[in-house]
Amino acid sequence: MGADYITFRLDPTLPGAVTPALVKELSSWVAGVQLVGEFDTLPIEEINTLAQECGLQSVLLHKQRRPEEMAALSVPALVLVNWIPDMLPEDVDNRFRSLGQHTTGFVLADLPPQPLTEFQLAHLTEQARSYTIWLAPGFANGSVREFVEKVQPQGLVLEGGDEIKPGLRDFSEMEAVFEELEVE
Repeated sequence: MGADYITFRLDPTLPGAVTPALVKELSSWVAGVQLVGEFDTLPIEEINTLAQECGLQSVLLHKQRRPEEMAALSVPALVLVNWIPDMLPEDVDNRFRSLGQHTTGFVLADLPPQPLTEFQLAHLTEQARSYTIWLAPGFANGSVREFVEKVQPQGLVLEGGDEIKPGLRDFSEMEAVFEELEVE
């Protein structure tokens, strides 16, 4: 469908966590995508073990880790960060700078509680040019294509709907975003 990455929640403390066996099975069905493991509280040693076992190219960490923990990771790390609407732009930049030394990028998957103001959108655009940022398509106040062209994030984070029945998921939201972004 045009995705570059596929993410699996491997930390048992996360909802919807999967087993390494399932990751291996599902990843054998797709080609040309990088595998990312999602983790919250699991120790770095266990993350490294799962990264090797599952053939992960990177990890997405839900919580900040100490610099020495980040340095001990065997694969590059992305960090999940929350959108804080009333955070001053310079504080956001400081947060990205301090975390950026140990990460390959940031994922803002949770949507802001209200549409972005023009000021917030302008600052997000500046940040996307300075840092590697992935965003949920819901950040767009309208056309996802126009939003992506303006902000130029590294990419979009899409979630593949709920299971309709075991083994069958509803990907209609993902398909709608891919269709809007499709180059003719």
